[in-house]
Amino acid sequence: MAELKTMTLWRPCGPAELDLVRASGWTAWPPRLPDQPIFYPVLNEDYATRITREWNAPRDGVGYVTRFEVDRAFADRYPVRRAGGSTILELWVPAGELEEFNRHIVGPIRVVGEYRAAEAEH
Repeated sequence: MAELKTMTLWRPCGPAELDLVRASGWTAWPPRLPDQPIFYPVLNEDYATRITREWNAPRDGVGYVTRFEVDRAFADRYPVRRAGGSTILELWVPAGELEEFNRHIVGPIRVVGEYRAAEAEH
């Protein structure tokens, strides 16, 4: 039997979103809000950390960097978008497809970094 190939993704998030991930048993991202048509995990930890430190922590007092795996064959259907420099890459998943995307997460969503507002300023 062939081994399942996965794509590693990172997601910067604030405490409210992380609470919903925790409530899912670390298996799913919550539905997007009406003004959020795209779910965009990112393709590298450095970019996720920068967003967390510059956006989530100052806005929410604390921000988290999460890491998770998705079935690569499934994830390949979504475009990778460059949001700046060559390493500023995001996977764009339409909000209406997030439930199906969640079913293709392999293993748990893990917190790999935590930044507080005071730390984010340095």
